[in-house]
Amino acid sequence: QVQVKESGGDLVQPGGSLRLSCVVSGDIFYIGNVVWYHQAPGTRRDWVAAITSSGVTNYADSVKGRFTISRNSAEKTVYLQINNLQPEDTGLYLCYAVIRRSSSSRPADFWGQGTQVTVSS
Repeated sequence: QVQVKESGGDLVQPGGSLRLSCVVSGDIFYIGNVVWYHQAPGTRRDWVAAITSSGVTNYADSVKGRFTISRNSAEKTVYLQINNLQPEDTGLYLCYAVIRRSSSSRPADFWGQGTQVTVSS
């Protein structure tokens, strides 16, 4: 069974930093694109950073310069480094991954449950 699990969320003061982790576990043949989403309270989830299987990254304009996405394929982990945290960064951060379970299976979408980030003084 494939599982996507986020961690690293915390309560931090404005200006602080966090590194979020997204770990994929289970019987996996291939992990494709991975995307981090941010869902502020009472709003829809918006993508903030994405990384391809080859390491090409892309960021939402609102987070460029403060967010960095990276991946460690050997550890099946994707990271999101967030610097200079602001109150508007508060919310649930969710990881979405496109995964193939075997060489003969089609890619499927998997979501984690999210990790909570709260930015407050």
